[in-house]
Amino acid sequence: MNKKIFKLVKYTVIIFIVLFFLLLAGVALRLHYVPDLQPWHTFAPNELTVKELEKATWQDYTARENKIFEEVHKNVILKTPESEQNQINRYFKGSKIYPGNFKQDWNRSYLLIPENPKGAVVLIHGLTDTPYSLRHIAEIYYKKGFVAVGLRVPGHGTVPGALTKSVWQDWAAATKFAVKEAKKLTPEGAPLHIAGFSQGGALAVKYALDALEDDSLIRPDRLVLISPMIGITRLSKLAEILAIPSMLPGFEKAAWISIIPEFNPFKYNSFPVNAVKQARLLIADVKRQAIRLGQKDMLKELPPIITFQSIADYTVSTPAIINDLYSNLPENESELVLFDINRDTAFLPLVRPVFVNMMSIMLPGFPQKYKITVIGNSGPNDSGAVERSVEPGGVDFKTRALGLVYPKELFSLSHISLPFPETDPLYGSIPDPEIKDAFGINLGLISNAQGERGVLGINTNLFFRVSSNPLFSYITARIEDIIDTFPQETEKTSAGASASKSKITQKQYGDIMKAADYKDEPF
Repeated sequence: MNKKIFKLVKYTVIIFIVLFFLLLAGVALRLHYVPDLQPWHTFAPNELTVKELEKATWQDYTARENKIFEEVHKNVILKTPESEQNQINRYFKGSKIYPGNFKQDWNRSYLLIPENPKGAVVLIHGLTDTPYSLRHIAEIYYKKGFVAVGLRVPGHGTVPGALTKSVWQDWAAATKFAVKEAKKLTPEGAPLHIAGFSQGGALAVKYALDALEDDSLIRPDRLVLISPMIGITRLSKLAEILAIPSMLPGFEKAAWISIIPEFNPFKYNSFPVNAVKQARLLIADVKRQAIRLGQKDMLKELPPIITFQSIADYTVSTPAIINDLYSNLPENESELVLFDINRDTAFLPLVRPVFVNMMSIMLPGFPQKYKITVIGNSGPNDSGAVERSVEPGGVDFKTRALGLVYPKELFSLSHISLPFPETDPLYGSIPDPEIKDAFGINLGLISNAQGERGVLGINTNLFFRVSSNPLFSYITARIEDIIDTFPQETEKTSAGASASKSKITQKQYGDIMKAADYKDEPF
C-alpha cells in the first residue's frame, strides 16, 4: 500500500513539474513579443493604508497625494529613457501630454464647492481611470448647487505600476473616506449622492451595502451608476495563472496583461494582472454581501439606483447588472436605462445578428419592481432617438421623442463612451474648438487615422472603440431631474411584480463578446 501511495505521489509531482515547465515555456514565448518594462511599470508609490484612511482628513489625503506625485517625478519622470522621450508619452516632461503642464491635472482629487451647498455627490472613477472620467457629471451637480468630491482612487492617476500592489480594500476604504469628507461640507439633512463609473459603480454599491450593516456610515440618498462593473465579461483567472512565473527573475513581464505606450494623460494603457484580479475579488465580495443581506431582508433599505448602460459592453457584463443587482432591489423607484445599438447605420448589415436581437433577449420579464428605459431609434431607417419606458409594475412601454439623433457612422455606444459628451477635449468626436488643445491630444479623433495594418505598435481596436456619447445630453437631463427631486416616500405601484432575470446569462454574454476577437482574419 505504501509503495502505491509513493508511486502516486511521485507521478503527481512529476506531472506537476512537467506542467510547470510547459507553463514557463509558453509564458517565455509570449513574453518574447512583449515590450520591455519601463520605470512607470516598475515603480509603485505608497498610498495611505486602510487604517490611515479611517483617520484621514481631506488635507491629509491631498498632502499624501502631493507627496506621491513628487515620488513619481523623482523615480519615473526624471528616469524616462531617451528612447521613450516623445511627444505622446505622458511620462516625458517635454511631452505635449505631460499632465504636470496642464492648467488642471485631472489625475488628482478635487473639490467643487458652490457658495450655498444644497447637497453633495462623491464621484468614483473606474479601473485604470482618474477623476477626469466623471468631470462632466461633477459639473452637472456643481451647477445645481451640490458639492462635488472627485476622488482619485488609490493606485490610480500616478503610474500603472501602482496597480501591481493595490488591493480592492484600499479602494473601498477611500470611498468611505470621501463620503465622510463630503458630508462635512454640506448642511445637516442635505442629500448625499454617490456617482460611480465602471469599477467605481461597484465601489458605490459596496459602500451602500456596507452602510446597511454599519450604522457609523452615512447612508446615501441616491446612487448614479454608469457602466457599473457588477460583473466582467472576461474573467482574470487564466491571466492570474499565466502570471505565476512573474515571481521568477526574467519573467517580470508576465505580471502584465498588456504593456502599451502611455499616450493617454488621464488613464493607464498598460494593464497589470493584479488590477483585474482585484476587480474580480471586489465583484465577488459585493455579490456575496448582497446575497447575505437579502437573506436578512436588509436590502429593502437600499437607496434608489439609476444605471446608464450600453447594451453592447466589452468590459462589463450587462446581464450581471440585471441578474446580480436589479433582481435583488426593493421597490424604491430605481431605474435601469439601456442604450440600444443604432439601427439606422450603413454598418447595420455588418452588425452581428446576436446584437441586432440583443435587447429582446436582455430584458427581463414584466412587470418589474424597477423602471426599465430603453434608448433607441424611433423606427427602422430613422436616426431619431426615443425613450421607451416601462414603469414599476407596468407591462407596456411608453415612448417619448428626445430630439436627439444617432450619428450615421455610429453602430453602438461603448463601455467607455457614456460619461463623455462629444465636445470633450480629450475623448470627444467633436471637441470644443475653444479647448480642443487643452490636453495635447484628441483621442476621440484618432479613429480618423488610417494606414496599413501592422505599422502601429498597438492594437488599433483601441482607436476604433467610440469614446464619447452623442446622447450625453439625455444623461445630463436625467441627472438634473434626480437632483431636483429630493427623496420622498412614493406610493408602491408594482404589486405582483416579478424579480425575473435577463434571458441571457453573464457567461453567455461573455462568450458573445469573446467571439468578437477574430483570429482567422482573411488578410
